Amino acid sequence: MAPLTELLNRWREDLSAWAIPDRITAGVAESPWVLPRQVFARRADRLSRAPGSPSFERAAEALDPPGSVLDVGSGAGAACLPLAPRTTTLTAVDADEEMLGLLAGRAAEAGLAARTVHGRWPGNAGRLGSADVATCHHVLYNVPDLGPFLEALTGHARRRVVVEIAAVHPLTSLNPLWLRFHGLRRPERPTAGDALAILAAMGRNPGHTEWSRPAEADYRSMAELVEVTRRRLCLPPERAGEVEAALAELGINPGQPSDLGSSGRNVVTIWWEGTA
Repeated sequence: MAPLTELLNRWREDLSAWAIPDRITAGVAESPWVLPRQVFARRADRLSRAPGSPSFERAAEALDPPGSVLDVGSGAGAACLPLAPRTTTLTAVDADEEMLGLLAGRAAEAGLAARTVHGRWPGNAGRLGSADVATCHHVLYNVPDLGPFLEALTGHARRRVVVEIAAVHPLTSLNPLWLRFHGLRRPERPTAGDALAILAAMGRNPGHTEWSRPAEADYRSMAELVEVTRRRLCLPPERAGEVEAALAELGINPGQPSDLGSSGRNVVTIWWEGTA
C-alpha cells in the first residue's frame, strides 16, 4: 500500500483536476456549481419515510441503545432524519444555511430538536462536542484536505462513523456531455476505493458495503433536470433544448428524471470505530 502522505496528495490532485477551465466559465454568467436544494429535500423526505439502506443500517445498529448523532455536511437531512426514532440529540453541520433550515423544519416535524451549525468541517469541529454516531453522506468528494476531515470525524464519534460516498466521483456521469458540448475530457478519479485506501493507511480498519441505489424521481420534471444540467455544463439558457436531447440519448426517463450530477446510483457505505 502507498504511504498515507502519497495517498492524500493523490486525492488532492485528483480533485483539483475537476476545476473547469476559465475559457468555459467565462462564457456564462451563472455559477456551474449548482446546489439543487429541492432535490436534497425530496431525498431526505423519501428516505425518512422508507429507511433501510446499508448506510442507515450501519448507523442504526450503533444507536442501540439510542444516542446522539452528529451529521457533517447534512444537507436537508437524508443521513440523520431516518435515524430520528433512535436519536436522543442531533447536531447538523453544513456550509449551506438554507439547507440547515430545511433540515431543522423536518427534524421538528419528527419531534427532534436539531442543533444546526453553519460552517465547514473540520473548521468548526473544535466548538462541538462528541456524539455517539457521526454520519457524513456524499461530502468527501468536496474535501481536498481529506486527512484532517476524517480525523475530526473519528475524534467526534464515540461508537461509530458512517460515511456514504458514490463509487466514483459524482460528476463522472456528466463526462460524456462535457465532451459533447465542449470537447473537454473530464477526470474519473478519485473514487470510493481511494477513500478506503486512505482510511486503511490511517489505521481505521474500515468496513464497507457496495450497493446500488434504486432509481428514483429526484426531479419533479424533465425541465427541472435540464435546467440544473445546463448550468453545470456552463451552457446558456438558449441551449436547453440541446441539453434535453443529450439527456434523452443518455437514457434519462422523462417521466422519472434522476440526477446526473449528484449522488449517483452506485454507492459505497463505509464505517469505522470512533475514538471520542
